[in-house]
Amino acid sequence: MVMLDYVKLILQKVSFDENLFEKELRKNLKELLREDILELKKWCYEQFSDSHAPILNSCFK
Repeated sequence: MVMLDYVKLILQKVSFDENLFEKELRKNLKELLREDILELKKWCYEQFSDSHAPILNSCFK
């Protein structure tokens, strides 16, 4: 769970830049466990669906 919290922190910090956000999200999806990915998906849509919906849809398809 510690890794998941770290990923959330990173995504919040880079959310100002679409390219950085997508890069970090894709990179970290490779590192996380399946259960953490599901939780991250829910969290990302709650936090960033207004600003990064196309990126989220692409990464979580």
